[in-house]
Amino acid sequence: MDSYSLALMMIAGLLVLIFAGVPVAFSIAAVGIVFGLIGVGDFMFNLLPARIFGVITNYTLLAIPLFVFMGVLLEKSRIAESAIDVVGHLAGDRPGGMAIAIIVIGVLMGASTGIVGATVVAVGLITLPKLLARGYHPSLASGTICASGTLGQIIPPSLLIILLADIMGESVGELFAAAIVPSMLLAALYVIYLIVLGRLVPHHAPPLPQAERDAMGRGELWLKVVKTVVPPVLLVVAVLGSIIGGVAAPTEAASIGALGAMAIVAAMGRLDMVTLKQTMRDTLKLTGMIMFVLIAAQAFALSFRLLGGEEIISDLFDWVPGGTMGAILFMLLILFILGFFLEWIEISYIVLPLMLPIFLAADVDVIWLAMLVTLVLQTSFLTPPFGWALFFLKGVAPPEVRTRDLYLGVLPFIGLQLVTLAIVLIFPAVATGLPQSMGW
Repeated sequence: MDSYSLALMMIAGLLVLIFAGVPVAFSIAAVGIVFGLIGVGDFMFNLLPARIFGVITNYTLLAIPLFVFMGVLLEKSRIAESAIDVVGHLAGDRPGGMAIAIIVIGVLMGASTGIVGATVVAVGLITLPKLLARGYHPSLASGTICASGTLGQIIPPSLLIILLADIMGESVGELFAAAIVPSMLLAALYVIYLIVLGRLVPHHAPPLPQAERDAMGRGELWLKVVKTVVPPVLLVVAVLGSIIGGVAAPTEAASIGALGAMAIVAAMGRLDMVTLKQTMRDTLKLTGMIMFVLIAAQAFALSFRLLGGEEIISDLFDWVPGGTMGAILFMLLILFILGFFLEWIEISYIVLPLMLPIFLAADVDVIWLAMLVTLVLQTSFLTPPFGWALFFLKGVAPPEVRTRDLYLGVLPFIGLQLVTLAIVLIFPAVATGLPQSMGW
């Protein structure tokens, strides 16, 4: 059998194993090793160890467990729960105040963890029962939580962006700088939508009850702002500022972030052995999962390349009309569909590297391309009927929140994400302007 046919069978075999319920990491490794042995024999094992060694010794990837630790610790210490109540009180008698608070906290948690599942589950458990008890419409409440959770895909220090920097051979700080304007634009569109909706249909997003607002004096409220909101904001600003400003490498900044998170939680009196053990256990699990997938992806990518799979991808894009822009739109469509079934780690380390040489040859701005990829994956994780964020929230939602409520609730936010994607696609300077102005 020729190598071209084996490469096609690799793709088919991977899909069969995934839909059969085999864990993705095992599917990737098994398909890569089996077809590599069939197609190129033992020679594959002369090359594979060097590729795996390159992954596990990559200094940039050391930032992943540190950022995960920082985010998980802030989540386990329930700082987000306190911050949501504080921001909700700051909104006063304005309809939609609690929903806006969720977006604000989503920005902070996204900047701390970059993990969609962790953010959606944490915010869902903390806020969804409270929103429903305060009269929020189930669709609006669930849609806001899902949208807030997916912000972690693009808000630095997103783990997706860290991996994209490694894959594309770009500076992590440059990609972080490129993500700031699109991510803040998207969050601002969310907030504007909630403000307008609160004015048009206030009964869907009622303000906090007057008695609850009166129970907290202005002095006490601002003291809580200083204690619960300001420290995480300063931590995120310090971490990102040190990376983007070139003061510290991503790994160094991540270590400071982890230490800073411990200091904040300790200052609030919430750092105990139980919280620390849970944080370390979850950090180990998440980091192990990510690294295992990255290692397994090396076997698949190596076999696919040795079998001539890159020629298949190149031929596929040759059929696409519209030149370079048509190829970009085609790639985004493929990634969008794959986002229904695969996690961002597999998409980033298996699918994207196969397509990337086509755009490098066409001299496409890699920074701009990376931002388009993050936005389209973020949209995919939110889109019914397969969006990962929907599954995560449904797993922790009260019984009265129906699947229909989830689907209807996320539709406006999907529209806002597509608007942001279109803006970045049409005006690349939205993503590339800040890095260029900083001399990257």
